[in-house]
Amino acid sequence: MAEYGERLVRVRYRYDKERGKRLKTVGLIVEEVDWRPAMRLKPDTVVGVRVRWREAELAGRVRLAGGKWNRERRLWELRYDRAVELELQDRIEGGI
Repeated sequence: MAEYGERLVRVRYRYDKERGKRLKTVGLIVEEVDWRPAMRLKPDTVVGVRVRWREAELAGRVRLAGGKWNRERRLWELRYDRAVELELQDRIEGGI
């Protein structure tokens, strides 16, 4: 703890009988970034997906995948599994 402080996660000792040695290994935190766990939704859950006005080609792909435009929410409503297929997880606004 004195050497690594808050970055220290674990300390382990390994023993080498043949050489007569004890080895000390440590686990350290080397990076910390913000992270949000992936949503765990059922495949048929309808979610809202944000597509910008200028992304007409993407909006067309969403429409072909069964997406419906929700004028009030100003986003596309699409099944979760289809949103994942189109790699739109980072644009999901939530379930309907």
